[in-house]
Amino acid sequence: MSIGPLFFAIAAQAPLLQRWFAVSGGGDPYPLYAASNLGSFAGLLAYPLLVEPLLPIAGQSWLWTGGYVVVAALVASCALLLPRNAPAAMPVSVERAAPVPMRQLATWVLLAAVPSGLMLSTTTYLTTDIVAMPLLWVVPLGLYLLSFSIAFADRRGPADFILRIAPLIVLAGGGVAFAQNPHYPWLFAPLGLILLFIIATALHTELFQRRPDPAHLTAFYLAMSVGGVVGGLFCAIAAPLMFDWAYEHPILILLAAALVTTKPLFAFAEQLWASRGRWALIIGLVAIVLSLGVDNRLAILPNPLPLTAKIVGIILIIELALIALGNRIAYVLSLAALMLGLGGWTMLASSVHGGDRVRSYFGIYGFGYDKGNVRTLVHGTTVHGMQDLRPGRERDPLSYYAPQSGVGLAMQEVALRKPDAHIGVVGLGSGTLACYTQPGQDWRFYEIDPAMERIARDPKKFSFLQRCNSNVPVEIGDARLTLARETGAPLDLLVIDAFSSDAVPMHLLTREAFAVYAKRLAPDGVLMVHVSNRFLKLEPVVAATAKWGWHIAARDYQPGEADKDHAYSHSYWIALTRDSAALNQLIASTGREKWTAVPVRAGFPGWTDDYASILPLIKWTK
Repeated sequence: MSIGPLFFAIAAQAPLLQRWFAVSGGGDPYPLYAASNLGSFAGLLAYPLLVEPLLPIAGQSWLWTGGYVVVAALVASCALLLPRNAPAAMPVSVERAAPVPMRQLATWVLLAAVPSGLMLSTTTYLTTDIVAMPLLWVVPLGLYLLSFSIAFADRRGPADFILRIAPLIVLAGGGVAFAQNPHYPWLFAPLGLILLFIIATALHTELFQRRPDPAHLTAFYLAMSVGGVVGGLFCAIAAPLMFDWAYEHPILILLAAALVTTKPLFAFAEQLWASRGRWALIIGLVAIVLSLGVDNRLAILPNPLPLTAKIVGIILIIELALIALGNRIAYVLSLAALMLGLGGWTMLASSVHGGDRVRSYFGIYGFGYDKGNVRTLVHGTTVHGMQDLRPGRERDPLSYYAPQSGVGLAMQEVALRKPDAHIGVVGLGSGTLACYTQPGQDWRFYEIDPAMERIARDPKKFSFLQRCNSNVPVEIGDARLTLARETGAPLDLLVIDAFSSDAVPMHLLTREAFAVYAKRLAPDGVLMVHVSNRFLKLEPVVAATAKWGWHIAARDYQPGEADKDHAYSHSYWIALTRDSAALNQLIASTGREKWTAVPVRAGFPGWTDDYASILPLIKWTK
């Protein structure tokens, strides 16, 4: 509410200044749009790499304030320099210019909407199915901004070249849109980013080629802005409601294929698609696509195709797609056929039969099996819960919550020390920790995503809550705000388990957040923080915060040979308490050899609500 209107006002200066440039006799104003997006790209990189690591929030506020003053002064200077007879300098006045047809406006909107949506869908696709790497969102957004700079530049060579090769790149990159494989991020992540850049540049070049006379410059940029909003709303608002997977990604790729200009690759292709033989090709294409779907639950033929036949079918689809270049409908159909053949049928089968995925505004949660008898809950590429379905093992805590993990030891110790303990857990997951519940204890979970509670309470998915603590309350909302409002009995054990995914909610690890936890804990209460992470080393954050009155120890648990029959995972838990005696009792009762000191990183101040940056914490090497 405070920043949005100001940002809107600043961003709205771009078309205004370009119009002033045109009426002042400056020539074609559209290349200025390339310069403005190059500036946006520079600002995008500067914030996470320079501004955020070097300046606290208060300093950033003064920096932006100074920037606004400079912008206002520059805009005022341009206004004062505007010629008094500026309207006469326009090549064609607004009054005499022909109105823009609605079809043209719709085309502008669509050409802008697809790259905008694809930028968001690529980010979701990469972080959900390929690799949830910190700051990865910067790359798709940066490529999106760079595409404007190329498409609207004075020098047309790069834009024209990308426009020519775009159909082939869309075919190669878009064909594997369903072929998710997190085991090869070095292959699929670059391919997805290249596809986004090529599509965005090609469609923005199409926009540039359809640009109107400067008299309609404002309408042109308004249509582009509307398109950007439409693409964003489709991916951010509509898609999570409509789909259980990131289907918006292949849909936008198909729309891009329909919008990009294609030229025949072969001399005979144009005549072939214009002849009656085109129907035989289309029927053959449909037959191949249907036959490729027989190996999943959407089976069309009674027997599965052998692998050799599937490979031959994919090759035929690729050949037909290359022949289809120059024919928009045939090209899009061929691309859709390739998508279905390379994983699309399997993905659609999972959605049609249901139960394999749940999607919310916080992500896409998938369900599967590990070693045949262990039910798993996965958010993107990160495991959030496991349950052994073998009789007698349904209540066993698995994955990060093994009995010898940090949290497992803390649960056992608090049960012995305080049989009537009050326990709070931030992060519900599949509800695994509920199976540490003992009679007489009072439990409460804190979860931000309502979908997680539905998953944990559905016995068809996970039965931890039903078997171990069916009446446990789950507070939906931001845990820090909820804990700050609570006035009930102090907690004897508070577990912070919101960091196992690679998207870290920083506000739960700041000094102010730990002050909230301290107020909710009993004087001898224990705080357990889960900092296992593939890409970030979060231990220094907790260690720096511990200097403000906390006693601290870590449990780095690695499953051994004796645990092979259990789905235990490596985990790193940190125990903190304001009472040194409570920490000593935890360590003594569970085994001193299991706990280690937490190293303090020299020069690292920790996180506060005023300053936090993940850049110093990235694991650059494994």
